[in-house]
Amino acid sequence: MTAALAALDGASIDGSLYLDVNDFARDTGWLHGFMTAFTDIGLAIFALIMVIAWWRARRRGPAAMAAALAVPVATVAAYIVSDLVKSVFDETRPCHVYPRALVLGGCDPVNDYAFPSNHSVIVAAAAAGLFLVEKRWGVVAAVVALVLGFSRVYVGAHYPHDVVAGLVGGAIVGLVVAFVVARLLRPVVRGLTRTPLRPLVSAG
Repeated sequence: MTAALAALDGASIDGSLYLDVNDFARDTGWLHGFMTAFTDIGLAIFALIMVIAWWRARRRGPAAMAAALAVPVATVAAYIVSDLVKSVFDETRPCHVYPRALVLGGCDPVNDYAFPSNHSVIVAAAAAGLFLVEKRWGVVAAVVALVLGFSRVYVGAHYPHDVVAGLVGGAIVGLVVAFVVARLLRPVVRGLTRTPLRPLVSAG
């Protein structure tokens, strides 16, 4: 990797947009509580959605159940890829570049790099995987992912491009991994329906 890739200058990409959102955050104090809470509990919301999708998939056959079980696998895979990308680009978080910026919830350590946003990667991967389980829940998850992504910029933790790259990259990795893993798990799920573990994969 080149030295340029090892020190991504996020401020030169969309630092001005980050500051615009930061100014918006200063002017909307009434939103601080919601945005701070949402950025903190957003991942827990996705965990709940995945549990709901798994529970509903029990009544929809082996293919749906295999897809539901593939979602957490795809999410973990996307997170691992995201962490590898972070180690390549080493982008300093904007709160260290702009020390006067409003940061809700505190500024992460300087070696906790920003690009891409792990939160965005995780929720996008989960949302993409959920589309393969049940489109309705995929749409719900996608909306939650967009709000969570915006909240990461709003609270001052990320540049906008960190979030956009995280959402796009997470969705791609999540969709590909979930699709492949779901196909591999179908015979496994069918086999489990003939064992004492049947209640975990089928309600029929």
